[in-house]
Amino acid sequence: MQNTQGLNTPVRYLSGVGPKRAELFNGMGINTVEDLLYYFPRRYEDRTSFTAISQLREGSTQTIKAQILAKGQRRSFRRRGFSITEVAAGDNTGRISCVWFNQPYLKEYFKVGETLVLYGKVERYAGRLQMSAPEFEIVSPGNEDDSLNIGRIVPVYSLAEGLTQRGVRRLIKDALDEYLGSIDEFLPYDIRSRNNLLNLARSLRNIHFPQDTQIQQESFRRLSFEEFLLFQLPLVLRKSRKEDKQGIAHKAEGGPVRDFIKSLDFDLTAGQKAVIEEIKLDMARPFSMQRLLQGDVGSGKTVVATISALIAIQGGYQAAFLVPTEILAKQHYGKISSQVSAAGSQAKKIKIGLLTSSAAQKDKEKVYRDVKRGTIDLVIGTHALLEEKVEFRNLGLVVIDEQHKFGVGQRVLLPQKGPNPDVLIMTATPIPRTLAITIYGDLDISVIRDLPPGRLPITTQWIKSNRRPWLYSFIREQLRSGRQAYIVYPVIEESYSLDLLSAKKMYADLKKDTFKGFKVGLIHGKMKQAEQDKVMSEFKAGGIQVLVATTVLEVGIDVANASVMVVEQAERFGLSQLHQLRGRIGRGKYPSFCVLVSDSSAPEAQARLAAMVKYNGGFNIAEEDLKIRGPGEFFGKRQHGLSELKIANPLTQMQLLKSAREEAIKIIQSDPRLELRQDLGLKEKLLHRFPEYENLMAAL
Repeated sequence: MQNTQGLNTPVRYLSGVGPKRAELFNGMGINTVEDLLYYFPRRYEDRTSFTAISQLREGSTQTIKAQILAKGQRRSFRRRGFSITEVAAGDNTGRISCVWFNQPYLKEYFKVGETLVLYGKVERYAGRLQMSAPEFEIVSPGNEDDSLNIGRIVPVYSLAEGLTQRGVRRLIKDALDEYLGSIDEFLPYDIRSRNNLLNLARSLRNIHFPQDTQIQQESFRRLSFEEFLLFQLPLVLRKSRKEDKQGIAHKAEGGPVRDFIKSLDFDLTAGQKAVIEEIKLDMARPFSMQRLLQGDVGSGKTVVATISALIAIQGGYQAAFLVPTEILAKQHYGKISSQVSAAGSQAKKIKIGLLTSSAAQKDKEKVYRDVKRGTIDLVIGTHALLEEKVEFRNLGLVVIDEQHKFGVGQRVLLPQKGPNPDVLIMTATPIPRTLAITIYGDLDISVIRDLPPGRLPITTQWIKSNRRPWLYSFIREQLRSGRQAYIVYPVIEESYSLDLLSAKKMYADLKKDTFKGFKVGLIHGKMKQAEQDKVMSEFKAGGIQVLVATTVLEVGIDVANASVMVVEQAERFGLSQLHQLRGRIGRGKYPSFCVLVSDSSAPEAQARLAAMVKYNGGFNIAEEDLKIRGPGEFFGKRQHGLSELKIANPLTQMQLLKSAREEAIKIIQSDPRLELRQDLGLKEKLLHRFPEYENLMAAL
């Protein structure tokens, strides 16, 4: 059995940490010694030799070691209250200027004569070499820590403000020295031998402080394989259980389904028809369907989900539709109710309910009663559907929309409320099929690639903030033509109040000056639900022409007359967020335009914005997003599994992922409870990483 007592030591008890610094580490997800050892570098700098300033290449990102020759600070002529800190640094081959924007405290931080290690992009400005906002470290010759910071391949970590690279390196080095002996190998020797993998202790030491590039790569490969294997074991286990699990053999064909399809005021696309046939075949089998439906924004997934619900309902079962937000739940409820009521006498008998957290208690109680009695056939709702009070008479289908908004533990709660109901999971964040098959190994996958006929492509532009006068003039032209526009501002949790203040201020300015004479509205996440609903209803009805908003709009709002989406400070949004926002327009018969406003010079931000201009399709966007950010960020912090991949990247390590899956299949086939080799601690490691799978394994 693996000895984890030492590894579970809270990080606050490590030398030099204490309660206050521990809070910073906790905010980074580092609570224990094991968390610290598994907090991997985001990149490395080869400090065995530095690039001489005279050898720097413009346009490249490089590392130099230089002495501070002079420092100063000045105000920007263009932006009021904006400071620029400048340092002149040099080595024995030349000089370079380094500038940092709006960080006035740096003036006191730098001292003439000190030595800096600088990492950044080299540019030429006003005829001289310059690095803009480079990462930096102050080095002190003779310091005992310099064995970790100079003359070797040096790790660089993503850190919270208040922590330093030098301090974290020393902390991790000390933890490795003290606790590495507490780490026992949990991968069986035969698996390591077949896949040519290093042992765990050696890998952890060399992922942080590699002796050379080769062993760093071998350590990276070992730790990536480990993550892939732990990720694949529950998927393989769930798939093996699914194949043996008795489910419901639904009646795939029937009057309500037939009448509903006939009554639609549009034709189903070829993609929708193909997916519906796949779902019908699945639901007709006496096994529980577990299907993932991928489709771009506006591809018609909701209609497919409604038809799936009618298949269950026409056989006497109930269906549940779980969505992440109240706005989306109410939109689905209104749209599906009107479509079903127009579908003929059989469909009109179907009762549809809505359940959200903000509903009045008496309304909730009525839904609880009707769902339990079976007088509600289809209930649409938010996380409120997961509460213990919600009991079904005969649940036959669960639909989960925008599945990445729910954790693994949340996604299994709703299906447990019925006798092995069929499950349809939907996402508008598509990923390449070969990757999806390997990652969602326990799910069958359906894809809608086409969009409804007549849907016009959206024109996307990326502009600098100095072109706002042109932008506002263009929006006014659209408004005079009868169209509507969104203007979205970013709000992030760390600076929510400041961001919200900015959105409110811009709303007041736009209403008073820029769009004087037009009706301007404001919506944000801090408003009460009733207020949000009122504003959205006005906008949908045309009573508001310009809607200033935060990312409360990201999912599900559908206004066919809206033709302009403006995203301010677009660099602060992820690529999938930007694509979702763009999907709020282009839903009617009018040409639509998405304008991204950003002055950012950060390479990753520029890559995201360029991808938005280049691609309209969600699959292209998803592939670019995976390339730019990697899978952990792409799939979001809420989703267990891929967001738990701290080092592995399925996009670039597909063969290693496949090898790990093959090993997972062998393990589960021979030892589904992971009990034959308990001395290795593989089961404990799995449940430490994915505690929600304990019930799954106990049920075997």
